Amino acid sequence: MGRKRKVPPGRIHPSDSRRNPFYKPDPVVTAPDEVGSAGPDLGAVTQATAGESGGAGDVPRRQLAGRRRATVAPEPAPELSDAELRGALEAILLVVDEPVSELVLAQVLEQPAERVGPMLDEIAAGYTAAGHGFELRRAAGGWRLYTRPEYATYVERFVLDGQSVRLTQAALETLAVVAYKQPVTRSRISAIRGVNCDGVIRTLVTRGLIEECGTETDSGAFLYRTTTLFLEKLGLNTVDELPPLAPFLPDDVEELADATR
Repeated sequence: MGRKRKVPPGRIHPSDSRRNPFYKPDPVVTAPDEVGSAGPDLGAVTQATAGESGGAGDVPRRQLAGRRRATVAPEPAPELSDAELRGALEAILLVVDEPVSELVLAQVLEQPAERVGPMLDEIAAGYTAAGHGFELRRAAGGWRLYTRPEYATYVERFVLDGQSVRLTQAALETLAVVAYKQPVTRSRISAIRGVNCDGVIRTLVTRGLIEECGTETDSGAFLYRTTTLFLEKLGLNTVDELPPLAPFLPDDVEELADATR
């Protein structure tokens, strides 16, 4: 045995790890077969670490996949038969108030524009051949139903004379109250008739027979009076020429007035 070297007092032996902070033991080398059998799988660790940290390459793939699923094209609309397409076009053309283009019709019906155009031509030809009083024509870049020129006289007669539609009993009573009590408020008219007259008053205003003429000082309610058209319809110059109301009142009008108070 060799002699153990003595370390002078105050010095630290190089192998004394407890007192020498600069001492580092030799690394332990493991055999390759031990790494494969007992050591961790570095590939698995790398994959697990990437999965936990949500690798930057995986997130865009998931987002892109979600975007692909969100932008899947809807299934095409079923193709209408010729009879269904014809009926749908006629129904729409009956309610439009201005010419409508083939493209708009195709979009609404979800049908190819190549089918809509020829079908409109076929409908127009059918109306003409059948001798209907109306026809389907191209106008302003679209299609619309029009009355035939040969029937313009009858249409004009209807439009002009059709405005003189008879008033209902409620409208006549309300008009009489306005004519004899003008200017009068809506609430006063309803009180005289004993029923709500809002709808009837709107009708008379729309017909141009009565109009607003200011507001009441106390309540601020609108006042109504008859119009010039009212005088023209009755052939009067002023409301002073209205017939007196007394002959048309019942004999017991005073008693009725007292009973309603």
